[in-house]
Amino acid sequence: MDDLECHGEVVNQTLRELDFINQWLGGNAVTINAIKSVWQSIPTDQPITIADLGCGSGEILRILSKLAKREEREVLLYGFDANSNITQFAASHSLDFNNISYQVVNVFSPGFQQQKFDIVLATLFMHHFSEDELVSLFSRLKQQTTTVIIINDIHRHPWAYHSIKLLTKAFSRSAMVKFDAPLSVLRAFTKKELQIILRKAGINSYKLTWKWAFRWQLIIPLKSL
Repeated sequence: MDDLECHGEVVNQTLRELDFINQWLGGNAVTINAIKSVWQSIPTDQPITIADLGCGSGEILRILSKLAKREEREVLLYGFDANSNITQFAASHSLDFNNISYQVVNVFSPGFQQQKFDIVLATLFMHHFSEDELVSLFSRLKQQTTTVIIINDIHRHPWAYHSIKLLTKAFSRSAMVKFDAPLSVLRAFTKKELQIILRKAGINSYKLTWKWAFRWQLIIPLKSL
C-alpha cells in the first residue's frame, strides 16, 4: 500500500479485505471504543472535527458518522491519503454521508500541516514511517489537534506475524494483502519503541493499552478530558 501509483482492482480488493480483517479481528473496535471514551466528556451540541490519517476505504469514518447520528452529534469527518485511487474508492463508498470528505495529501506537506482538528485518528498508518518521521509527525500533530490523538496500530510479535501470514495465505485473494500484512507486522512496534518515539516528540501524557488482536491503542489527550 506504500505504492502511491497502485490502482485498479488490486487496490479495491485489498481495501475490501482489510475492512473484513479489521471487522473480523476486532481492529475497528480499538479505534471506535477510544472515540466513545472521548465523546463522553464532550457535550453533544458541540461540533467536532475529526481527521483520519491513511483513511483507507473510509470504513472508520462511516462507522463514526452513523454513531454520531445515533447520538445526535454534529461531526465533520475528513479522510486523508496520499494515493488518489484510495480516496476515490473511499469517496465512492461514502456518497450517502454528507459529513464525510476526502483529501489526497501527504501528511508531511505544508498544506496538511496548516489544517487543525479536534480529534486525529490513525489506524494501521504509523508503522509505514521511520522513527524520525514519526517523531516529526507526532510533534506536528500536537500543534494541529485541540483535543486528542488516537492511534490504533500493530504490536510487533512473532505470534502476530505467523498468524496473519497463515490467515492471509488461507483466505486472501489479494496478492498485496498476502505480502503487506506480514510485512506490516515486521514494521510495527513494541511498547518500548512507541514510548521512545513519544518521548522524543515531547509527549509525556498518554495511555498506551494492548488490545486483541495484537494492537496498540494509544490515546494522547491534549486537554483535560
